[in-house]
Amino acid sequence: MIKNTFKTLIMSIVCCVTAFSYGSETNKFSSLLEEHWTNVEKEQVFFRRDPDVFRMNGVLPDFSDKGIARRKAFNQLMLEKMADIDSAQLSPADQVSYRLFRYERETEAKSYEQLDRYFPMNIYAGFHTYFSEAPAKMSFLSREDYDNYLISLADFNRYNQEFIKTLNIAVDKGLTHYCGSFQGYERTIGRSIVEDVTKSEFYQPVNRFPSSFSSTEKAHYEKEIKRLISDVIIPEYQHFFTFFTQTYMPNCRKNVGITQVPDGKEYYDYLIHFYTTTSMSAEDIHALGLSEVKRIKQEMQAIVKALQFKGTFREFLTSLRDDPENYASDPQDLLEKASYFAKRMEGELPKWFSRLPQGTYSIKASPGGGAYYVAGAGDGKTSGTYFVGANNYLSEPLYNLEALTYHEAVPGHHLQGTIAQELDVPEFRKTLYHSAYGEGWALYSESLGKEMGFYQSQTSDFGRLTYEMWRACRLVVDTGMHAFGWSRQQAVEYLLSNTALSERDVNREIDRYISWPGQALSYKIGELRIKALRQKAESELGTKFDIRAFHDVLVGQGSLPIAVLEDTVNEWIKKQL
Repeated sequence: MIKNTFKTLIMSIVCCVTAFSYGSETNKFSSLLEEHWTNVEKEQVFFRRDPDVFRMNGVLPDFSDKGIARRKAFNQLMLEKMADIDSAQLSPADQVSYRLFRYERETEAKSYEQLDRYFPMNIYAGFHTYFSEAPAKMSFLSREDYDNYLISLADFNRYNQEFIKTLNIAVDKGLTHYCGSFQGYERTIGRSIVEDVTKSEFYQPVNRFPSSFSSTEKAHYEKEIKRLISDVIIPEYQHFFTFFTQTYMPNCRKNVGITQVPDGKEYYDYLIHFYTTTSMSAEDIHALGLSEVKRIKQEMQAIVKALQFKGTFREFLTSLRDDPENYASDPQDLLEKASYFAKRMEGELPKWFSRLPQGTYSIKASPGGGAYYVAGAGDGKTSGTYFVGANNYLSEPLYNLEALTYHEAVPGHHLQGTIAQELDVPEFRKTLYHSAYGEGWALYSESLGKEMGFYQSQTSDFGRLTYEMWRACRLVVDTGMHAFGWSRQQAVEYLLSNTALSERDVNREIDRYISWPGQALSYKIGELRIKALRQKAESELGTKFDIRAFHDVLVGQGSLPIAVLEDTVNEWIKKQL
């Protein structure tokens, strides 16, 4: 009893001394983070947050010259204040946050000197689609939610015109997208121009009124939403449609590579660093891609041989694409199959993770096509969503569905992203999204499914490999087009020859890489770094290696740049030894 009392007393003294030693600098750092987060919430512009999670919340973000200059000045202020904090006097946990916060503020400072603002669209999405798809990602549970929604709809006039003004400047500077990739892109604008406002995506909240609303309140909100869709939303989308078709596209660029625009070489180097969070060069990445393609193809050819297919590798790929048995019968069938894979995986997660997310997710047909994950709002009222391309189900072959589900849902984006929101860390870390980390983890999750006993059929396992091959090919074609002068057709042929993607999807993917330079590099680079860390941990720890503990380390700090992730894992290895 005396021994336990003495131990408790000593621990109390240690804690008090530790708190005192960290006190002054910790308080300064905490105040700085609070000041930053308060401003970020006011601006509603979250640096390095996944753009897919955009949701409206009253007055929309300010993307005018004045707004951008204001955020630039504030970011510089944060860097100056950080210089007054002695990070060596912070606790180990706060030192990680300090290092991460500085990394983000320095990267944000660089972003203001680059061309980002002139490219607010890519072939998959844009400021206009993020806005139109936002209502489907939001929870409407109170009068405040509806009041804020009305403010957002009314503010779209200013918001839209700010982007159009910037795009006009982009036209003057020759900073436009490649013509061949943006043919037909006006359809993403036109789908929000409807004759019947009740068919608009912006009308959805009317169909979700809380039961506590009176008939008078329902009538009020319905009337106002209809009015704003008719008087503001549709006219503004029409303005953007007219600008895009009559001004922007006639001035689209004729060269594929982003390095062909003014200051494009520097911009591509910046994008490589931004998305991979490494110092790799385009040359290094291209060579890595070629090596990975060669390795993966050998594994794929082994399955082709085991299936006793008589024909060339490319003919096997064609046979997969053309076989109707490899496709769902209808949208509901695809959604049900995706749900089945996700549920089976959930049952196995405790064997591989000791930390699991509390937040839930739903599985829905994506409004704009394609598959992707959108994280919950982190407010406990909105779940994450795994969107499946069910409305175009013939472009989602079943042999890829397992890998796709493990990537987008569990143990991929949903598990990692939701755990990050639930961590006891500074707010800025809960919503950070480093593409190399997030996409690298999701790609690692695809191969983890193999270890966990999934991909029971050889066709499905081949689908997993073709997804991995697809990400390896990205290293080759992205750098090929943007750094080495490849034509669009050259990139298309390379992807058709090495993956089982349909020809339609190959063309859309290539247009994605052209219009979103650098982002596609993050998947394979992040995955390879994570696998290298696991190999190191297994080698150095031997019988002490615990896969559940290792995975908890990887997802237990939120999103990190590769260098910080490596340091985190290396420190964990030392502690285990």
